[in-house]
Amino acid sequence: MYMRMCFIWVAVPSWGVAALWVVSLFVVLSCVAPQVDESSSLITHKADVFHLPVTCVSVHVQPLKDEGKKETELSDNEPKEEEKLGRLHFTLDYNFTDNTLVVGILQAAELPAMDVGGSSDPYVKLYLLPDKKKKFETKVHRKTLEPNFNETFTFKVPYTELGGKTLVMTVYDFDRFSKHDAIGAVKIPMSSMDFSQSLQEWRDLQKAEKEESERLGDVCLSLRYVPTSGKLTVVVLEAKNLKKMDVGGLSDPYVKIHLMQNGKRLKKKKTTIKKNTLNPYYNESFSFEVPCEQIEKVQIAVTALDYDKIGKNDAIGKVLLGGNSTGKEQCHWSDMLANPRRPIAQWHSLQPEDEVNMKSPVPYV
Repeated sequence: MYMRMCFIWVAVPSWGVAALWVVSLFVVLSCVAPQVDESSSLITHKADVFHLPVTCVSVHVQPLKDEGKKETELSDNEPKEEEKLGRLHFTLDYNFTDNTLVVGILQAAELPAMDVGGSSDPYVKLYLLPDKKKKFETKVHRKTLEPNFNETFTFKVPYTELGGKTLVMTVYDFDRFSKHDAIGAVKIPMSSMDFSQSLQEWRDLQKAEKEESERLGDVCLSLRYVPTSGKLTVVVLEAKNLKKMDVGGLSDPYVKIHLMQNGKRLKKKKTTIKKNTLNPYYNESFSFEVPCEQIEKVQIAVTALDYDKIGKNDAIGKVLLGGNSTGKEQCHWSDMLANPRRPIAQWHSLQPEDEVNMKSPVPYV
């Protein structure tokens, strides 16, 4: 800022000159002071200009991170399309006279392909929770995604206890050489049902829960039947993952085979004993004479036992094969009859002996 100072020279005393210089100095200082204040404000403003970008960067970066998180969370929480597992058609009825729950497994539809060839081998297993001992299985239907079962099963249960039960119907894909895969299940609390009339409906299969039943092990068997000679050959190939029966955590397993008809034991065979193992290998063959007209009427009971030198030999588990059996056991038997003279091998999961005995058409004698 430029200031023009106009001085008029007049005759004034010396003290007046001094006063005039004081006034002039005051005027000059008053003009310079605002410039200092202004420059200081400019400095402050410049400081703000330098600091603002830093502040803005930090302010803007943080929201970007938050927005990224929100976008991720939103994408993670987006509803995923549920996998279609198919549907099950069934009937439910309660017989008040006999105190029995009658379950009809009619058919399944739109099942997913579980096999490499684009198909499945479905069957249905059903039981009433919390009791898993009483189980039923339908027959296996080969290479189809639309099986027609048309089978009926009966549970003996008093009506006063029915409300605390839950019916579980699980569709499995049969596999001869490995564990059967659960396709899906339908669970129905009996307390939600009105049994004043029978029920028939379709329900979507939901993801099946893993069964918590104790694993007893598996046994691999080969079956062969020659119709012309009436010779039935059973080969006990091996067993795996058998239940530990001895204190040391192992077992001394052997396998006993009974030829049965109408619940009666006709003949008995057994393998050698394999010491201290849960995965014994046998490859031992046994033959039975069964006329062609009788082959549909007999059953083969295969029991894995733990040998005990002192006490009773304890049964580890059991499998029942024949025309009257169900599930994978019945499927194995049917494959044997459909392929005469050809050995058919398959793995079977051992079941509790008492449970298998209940499936026998006639009580044991």
